[in-house]
Amino acid sequence: MTDTIVRTPAWKVAAAWIFVGIPLLMGVFQTLLNAMKLFQ
Repeated sequence: MTDTIVRTPAWKVAAAWIFVGIPLLMGVFQTLLNAMKLFQ
């Protein structure tokens, strides 16, 4: 049995990072805004 390695196209990797990264960054930004309110 031979295993073949299939490479994922770069555009799919980039699209996945954008799909996950934008909500992640929005969440971090909202958390920082709320934390700043606590320490004023």
